[in-house]
Amino acid sequence: MKKFLLSAVLSLGACSSLLAQTPNATIDEQIDAAVGPTAQFISDIIFYELRITDDMAIPLILVWLLAGALFFTFYLGFINIRGFRHALDIVRGKYNQEGAPGEVSHFQALTAAVSGTVGLGNIAGVAIAISLGGPGATFWMVLAGLLGMSSKFVSCTLGVKYRDTHEDGTVSGGPMHYLNKGLSERGMAGVGKFLAAFFAIMCIGGAIGAGNMFQINQATQQFISVTGGEASSFFGGGNAWIFGLIMAVLVGLVILGGMKSIARVTEKVVPLMCGIYIVAAIIVLLANFTHIPEAFAAIFEGAFTASALGGGVVGVMIQGLRRGMFSNEAGIGSASIAHSAVKTNVPVTEGFVASLEPFIDTVVVCTMTALVIIVSGAYQLDAAGDGIALTSTAFATVISWFPIILAGAVILFAFSTMITWSYYGLKSWTYLFGHTRTADISFKVLFCAFIVLGAPLQLGAVVAFSDAMLFAMSIPNMIGLYLLAPVVKRDMQAFLAYARSSKKQPLTEEAVEAEAIKA
Repeated sequence: MKKFLLSAVLSLGACSSLLAQTPNATIDEQIDAAVGPTAQFISDIIFYELRITDDMAIPLILVWLLAGALFFTFYLGFINIRGFRHALDIVRGKYNQEGAPGEVSHFQALTAAVSGTVGLGNIAGVAIAISLGGPGATFWMVLAGLLGMSSKFVSCTLGVKYRDTHEDGTVSGGPMHYLNKGLSERGMAGVGKFLAAFFAIMCIGGAIGAGNMFQINQATQQFISVTGGEASSFFGGGNAWIFGLIMAVLVGLVILGGMKSIARVTEKVVPLMCGIYIVAAIIVLLANFTHIPEAFAAIFEGAFTASALGGGVVGVMIQGLRRGMFSNEAGIGSASIAHSAVKTNVPVTEGFVASLEPFIDTVVVCTMTALVIIVSGAYQLDAAGDGIALTSTAFATVISWFPIILAGAVILFAFSTMITWSYYGLKSWTYLFGHTRTADISFKVLFCAFIVLGAPLQLGAVVAFSDAMLFAMSIPNMIGLYLLAPVVKRDMQAFLAYARSSKKQPLTEEAVEAEAIKA
């Protein structure tokens, strides 16, 4: 631990010295110029759009994710709906197993994964969808969340099933492992190893970019905005790196302890930040309760009316599905890395728990944001702006000081997202370079260093590149999910048979298998 702290201090000190000696704009321009062409090329491939009309296009990556979610929903018999009660029972501890391998409880695994998805997409992404697609986009966002529950179910079941348990009691799981071992079992060892390595590389890039630099940059800008702006805030005028340094130290202190430490923080932070945000939303809705029926009418009418914004029904559908799928990240595979650390001998139980994640992220939090924006009428005001500015304006119609709360929420969202994505990146890093202390420390130092770098920089090309890497993860992951879906279906049917049994034995792999045979 002392070595880690020394390395972190030296690394962060070097970053801060560099930022202090070099004008930020010059650094931004140099980095953007260096990575811009490559970033744009990769981004154009990953986010290639299928042109529907002259004014409307749909990203093929969205089709890829949505097709998978639809397939798994039907293939597993709408497990996203009929498995909901089981998911709640498991989170409440009904099927806890004493002495089971793993590091965290079902609830801790869920909050850790939710912290990686609930964030700016729920605040800014929803506002953008409504700005472009009108209230009707909300309907399609909710649908994307419901369908995404099935993808998360499959991915996280496999994550636990094919995880590695190390001598120190820690575990490593996720797409890297089930792509490698799962496809090897099906006679595709070479393909599995390639897809696993590809996923791991993309995950490292996504963790450092989208899960780190983008998060700290947005949190820094929001904090500077509510503390006097660039000219008056202490962190403005070239001091943004100091805010990044403070956050890097806080993140470093948490990720030092590994998944158990991350889970202890997220199980407190996630309910707190979601609770504050939802309470604020309820206050706004209560103040406008007479407009709530009109809001729901606008949502349903806008979802199926050709006169809606954003290019008619298809345009509204694209905006809603895009923001919904991109918000809950179902099909990307990252969440299964966190869920793999759960304490259980029956992998499919965590699949049920993981299915709650898109429900919380998209169906609950995104819908609350959308309703606030609609009932307040903020989306109809030209001066309201879009993205996070529109959401802030909507809340401010009732809570004048909400921008301060929003700044706190953004910082909490960014902090929780960073600590979770540090774990995703770490597990991908150690998959490639070995589960050693050196590999562990080197990635954590690297991750914290990029927090300091990301705070002051405005790197459009880097963000575009990291987003592309993030969604590139879904390409190998979805291939693996399709090929391994029969394995998940068998385990699911076995557990459901066990759950229906009138003479249940304690939950073990053997008990589940026995009930499956009887059924």
